[in-house]
Amino acid sequence: MSRLPTVTPKQMVRVLKRAGFVKSHQKGSHLYLFNPTLQRITSVAIHAKDLKRAVMKEILRQAGLSETEFRKLL
Repeated sequence: MSRLPTVTPKQMVRVLKRAGFVKSHQKGSHLYLFNPTLQRITSVAIHAKDLKRAVMKEILRQAGLSETEFRKLL
């Protein structure tokens, strides 16, 4: 399997919203998203740079999404 594509925090939020997450709240630069169906919460740091792959993998793990599902939603 190929490496994850680099995405901005804005793109990651868009993918999570397509996966059923809704904005829960924001504290500083961190946006918290909640999925009512899966009862999962994850956070995304909103800044100007691309997300690092390790951070992306952790967000996907918290969200319960596989890399394949992430690519489809992108």
